[in-house]
Amino acid sequence: MTNIQSILATSLFRLPLVFVEIAHVRVLVGDGNHVRGKMARGKSVVRAVRKFSLDAMKTLLFILALGMCSSLATAQSFLAEQVKFGRVRAALAEKETLLHKTLAAHGLKTDDLNILIVAYKAERILELYAKRRSATRYEKLASYDICNVSGVLGPKRAIGDFQIPEGFYRINRFNPFSNYHLSLGIDYPNRSDRIKGKAPELGGDIFIHGNCVTIGCLPMTDDKIREIYLYAVHARNNGQTQIPVYIFPFRMQAATLEKYAARYRNRPELLAFWKNLKQGHDKFLRERQELSISVAQNGDYRF
Repeated sequence: MTNIQSILATSLFRLPLVFVEIAHVRVLVGDGNHVRGKMARGKSVVRAVRKFSLDAMKTLLFILALGMCSSLATAQSFLAEQVKFGRVRAALAEKETLLHKTLAAHGLKTDDLNILIVAYKAERILELYAKRRSATRYEKLASYDICNVSGVLGPKRAIGDFQIPEGFYRINRFNPFSNYHLSLGIDYPNRSDRIKGKAPELGGDIFIHGNCVTIGCLPMTDDKIREIYLYAVHARNNGQTQIPVYIFPFRMQAATLEKYAARYRNRPELLAFWKNLKQGHDKFLRERQELSISVAQNGDYRF
């Protein structure tokens, strides 16, 4: 517990005792032959208690305001921390005007922004969706070419398999001094991956990054990763600590799935996995809302 939380908890605990003391004094002052003296003493106590109550309330209000300011400072500090790094400063100098213009065209601002990322491996497309913090529905803001791929269609199931993951993830780290210019870490392996993956080591360190090279990541050109990184920084600065990243093998319309089902008909486990992904794919495109996701005991996603 922080010092502020401790003080707040102690003060809140004392407030009920104040009113109990006031009530108790009022009972005592009318008892026996010394009413007048007791009343005088009682009034003094009541005044003292009332003064303490008012001081305590002022203290509480100050503590609450301090806590709110502390929380706001924490939320607003992420951008300040990021701009300490030269590549982020350079990206802001180059791209910030473009970001403001793009967002304004959709009625959005950098200081009121949440984002969501969707990637399609076969089409080599990464789509960025955005909304106001108070809104529920996302709208497509921009599309970017994934400039390189590795592996084949299908999920990542082992370290060193060169596969790009497929599934539902979140950005869990920002790297402003990446070997690949700028990078956004993805929380692979997630719970589904850990259940379905049978290899002793599943791998990790999957990123959306620059430099256009990959052994299992989603690489962009340095020019485009600057934009994506800055959108993510602004969203994180606005308090979005969980930025969704949905990675699909391909655009999962029914006809496209049928085409791939025919091609991979000898891999029923893979087709079952893709049909499970399609449920989330279709729900997101239909509702344009962040998915509420759980994972079943067999590793299947539930939406």
